[in-house]
Amino acid sequence: MIKLDHKDILNLEKYFRISLVTKLSGIKSANLIGTLDENGIANLGIFNSVVHIGANPPYLGFIMRPLTVERQTYNNIKNKKYFTVNQVTTDMHKNAHQTSAKYPKGISEFEACNFTEHYLDDFPIPFVKESPIQIGLSFQEEHLISVNKNILIVGKIEKIILSSDFLSSDGDIDLEAIDTVGVAGLDTYYSNKRLGRYNYARVGQTVTEIKDIKST
Repeated sequence: MIKLDHKDILNLEKYFRISLVTKLSGIKSANLIGTLDENGIANLGIFNSVVHIGANPPYLGFIMRPLTVERQTYNNIKNKKYFTVNQVTTDMHKNAHQTSAKYPKGISEFEACNFTEHYLDDFPIPFVKESPIQIGLSFQEEHLISVNKNILIVGKIEKIILSSDFLSSDGDIDLEAIDTVGVAGLDTYYSNKRLGRYNYARVGQTVTEIKDIKST
């Protein structure tokens, strides 16, 4: 059994500490965030911090690291006011991981990492054609996290592209059938397997499993 206090953690070797702390919170969704720069060159980066902010109206957010170096995703979102979020599948995950490499400005990760730009006529930012869940968002606000200078970016969902084959009549998405992946830390990927879907929890009521509902 290992027991570490705050001082112990700070004294760990740098890369050991990064691996440990980034994996403590477990498996998160893996998403590619698409943007366009001021010259119309598409940018793509993998993020494991996309979170649900609200459903009515629908919002998503993600964490941007401190602006101590150039952050192309941040600059592009602030400039164009739109971005896309595209879920990563098993087939995509190695190429998606490669987008975390530090490509210079002017190089499109779509092209460098073998992804296809997909545009809708009324949305200015490319989606990832290979992704089974594609979300278009408009930038709404940002919040500085003062303890470490990370930034929470909040976007309003403007577009959803999703096959009806994976969507039930009550809004459930079959993420196992889509074969989306999860990521722990910065480098470890996992496949998704559904354990169960359950009724709304109420005091004194037994947890029961919801049977599969037909797709829309």
